Amino acid sequence: MTRREDITSKLDWVTVVLYFVIVILGWLNIYAAIYDASLDLSIFDNSLNSSRQLYFIGGAVILIVVILVMDFRFYETFAYFIYGGVIFTLIFVLLFGTEVAGSQSWFQLGPFRFQPSEFAKFATALALAKYISTLGFRMDEVKNQVFLFAMIAIPAVLIILQGDTGTAMVFAAFMLVLYREGMSPFLLILGVIMGFLFVVTLLVEEKAYLFIAIGVMAVVVIMMGKKTVKRIAMIVAGAVIVAGFITSVDYIIEDILKPHQQNRIKALINPEADPQGAGWNVIQSKIAIGSGGFSGKGFLEGTQTKYDFVPEQSTDFIFCTIGEEHGWVGSLILIGLFVGLMLRVLYLAERQKSRFARVYGYGVACILFFHFSVNIGMTIGLFPVVGIPLPFFSYGGSSLFAFTILLFIFLKLDAHRSQVLTH
Repeated sequence: MTRREDITSKLDWVTVVLYFVIVILGWLNIYAAIYDASLDLSIFDNSLNSSRQLYFIGGAVILIVVILVMDFRFYETFAYFIYGGVIFTLIFVLLFGTEVAGSQSWFQLGPFRFQPSEFAKFATALALAKYISTLGFRMDEVKNQVFLFAMIAIPAVLIILQGDTGTAMVFAAFMLVLYREGMSPFLLILGVIMGFLFVVTLLVEEKAYLFIAIGVMAVVVIMMGKKTVKRIAMIVAGAVIVAGFITSVDYIIEDILKPHQQNRIKALINPEADPQGAGWNVIQSKIAIGSGGFSGKGFLEGTQTKYDFVPEQSTDFIFCTIGEEHGWVGSLILIGLFVGLMLRVLYLAERQKSRFARVYGYGVACILFFHFSVNIGMTIGLFPVVGIPLPFFSYGGSSLFAFTILLFIFLKLDAHRSQVLTH
């Protein structure tokens, strides 16, 4: 059996097919989002994003071939070097990058643009997998947790400094990977509670009501259990911390976040308060999706997206095109494809004999899940508009290349799962 035959026979073709189906559907909907019947330009016309996306798809296929023919041990052996190289590019782009849409996160190479932050995701996933798979690693050791948090935080902070908060948020998905590998659920629970309190604080105008509610809950909890000094002190301390967090929300919104970030959060809470400004994106997105009804208006028949009512219709709001032209049925099919892809990756991750491959596989699944959830969530008003693309579907070379590398490195590792030592 030849090397090529061995690779193709062991490759998980279910995942490969799901990948290509989503990529091709994305390409068709990029064309649909910008189609103008009066011009009637071909999908292959070089002036359109759809034509450029086809070049990106061709580049992604080349990347797939390169990934699959390389030795599978390369990705574990050079994980730290890849991570270090990406960190260097994140620093370099801060100094010499080109600013696009308020974010200095791009390199301009003639007519081409390159965004290093997209590639930081798979590099961080590799580095985390490498560290966690080290012989003798224990998640319950504080030094290991500190090191892992630092590995996640460094690229995230550099990306925030570039002005791209949305991409930086993606790195929070790695917390799910750490939880799978034995981290205490306390931090996840704490994060959910803080998120809930943050939203509630924004919804309630009179903060005094929240403080009263916290006090009443603290008294009730104290009365329901044993009244020891230690227990009462812990409850009171918890109430004070919660009250302090609530007090800090307004300060964070008004004094730390930039004006456009403030507007996005305010638009999430009440988009109708500024329908011509901050709330425009969300309102028009909902109208576009809702106008598709059950089965949609038909391919190339959408009006809300292609006539610029919905901004960024080829990238961040590409899901609106599906909702308008293919309706509930088309949206359900696309969501089903993504859910099927993520579940398949999780299945493959669980069957790995190598801890490195398993951890990396969970990193792939969690990154895809975060992008999928936030992108669709922001188009229907469940999440602030933060500029996160829909994987394999939105227009853009950096995004498609980075997600392709992310996924096919894992498929390469999975194809050789019988050739690695467990540890």
